[in-house]
Amino acid sequence: KQETLPSFLVIGTQKGGTTSLQKLMECHPEIFLPACKEVHYFTLHPEKPINWYKAHFKGASAQQLIGDITPYYMFHPDAAKRIKFLLPKVRLIALLRDPVERTLSQYFHAKRNGFESLDIKKALEAESSRLGSGSSYSHQKHSYLSRSRYLEQLERYESLFQKDKILILRSEDLFMQTQIVWEKIQKFLGVKVQTLTSPLPRANSGLNEASSVSPIIREHLRNELKSTVLGIKNRYGFDWGW
Repeated sequence: KQETLPSFLVIGTQKGGTTSLQKLMECHPEIFLPACKEVHYFTLHPEKPINWYKAHFKGASAQQLIGDITPYYMFHPDAAKRIKFLLPKVRLIALLRDPVERTLSQYFHAKRNGFESLDIKKALEAESSRLGSGSSYSHQKHSYLSRSRYLEQLERYESLFQKDKILILRSEDLFMQTQIVWEKIQKFLGVKVQTLTSPLPRANSGLNEASSVSPIIREHLRNELKSTVLGIKNRYGFDWGW
């Protein structure tokens, strides 16, 4: 194992169940996660010295696998090559949620947290100009549709890392078939397989605001994301039933 550096990263997706997965992993004695969930070393803090990154993991024992769960890693254009440079043998986990639901969830998350003042229709219309402006804030906070285009993001990783180092899962399965998915994750990481003793916590979930979104906006999102859904089905063999 790489001394005091992560053996695995959960790279995304935002609003895809990564906080719930973190709660699961924190219960496993062979896994060490830092106190702060999102370290952002390969996205917001690449200029920090390596010792700054290592300091997040100083509580890990020699027997523990170290992990870093930062969902922005999947979407950030430079994260994959930065990760490859520092952690060439790292294992990567991506949770992919129904892209329409993920888009809406990110929008309402931004609204609740004060990152977004526009209504959903205007926010979606403004996305390309906001991201085109080069604003790193908008890239992180206003990338609703863009973050749901999973194929382009995963291609960056698949061009750099071997296929057997990347585990791609459907977020919904983590919640609906938790034991099966948790076993798959543990085997992928090479830790002792533990059986769940309590239900998966639904951490960081919204307030069901997406249920109020008009069918017109949902239809628009489905049209925008149809090629993503088809591509995921062709490449990874799962979809979201629409």
